[in-house]
Amino acid sequence: MLAKVSVLAMIGSAAAFTAPTMPLRTGATSVQMSAAGNAAKAAIAGAAILAAAPAFAADSGAGEKIFTANCAACHAGGKNSVVPDHTLEKDAIEKFLTGGFTEKAVATQVTNGKGAMPAFGGRLSDDDIANVAAFVIESSEEGW
Repeated sequence: MLAKVSVLAMIGSAAAFTAPTMPLRTGATSVQMSAAGNAAKAAIAGAAILAAAPAFAADSGAGEKIFTANCAACHAGGKNSVVPDHTLEKDAIEKFLTGGFTEKAVATQVTNGKGAMPAFGGRLSDDDIANVAAFVIESSEEGW
């Protein structure tokens, strides 16, 4: 949703920057605004809008429900019934997970899978995966 709003805002911003019909300077060295100049202004306006927009905050409460339904068979209580030393404890995540102890790294693992872990990218939405990642990081920080 935020991406759609941002794209619409950038399109609206770009429409506001049209090339002037009159030269900026008169004489032999007159210069008119170029399409590249307009595109740069639109990009700056769009970046300002994106910077001001709040980041999506994942919902670990919703993530817990998704985790229970999809992950707990192998990872109940933060454990790992398939590869016992690859738990969801903070130190194990820091040691074994590519990208370390971050929601982004957990989301990537859940989306793509790795080794014995299947990919959930085709089964869960991006929001569901972000919520699971938030739940895993929060639970790991609290010691499950």
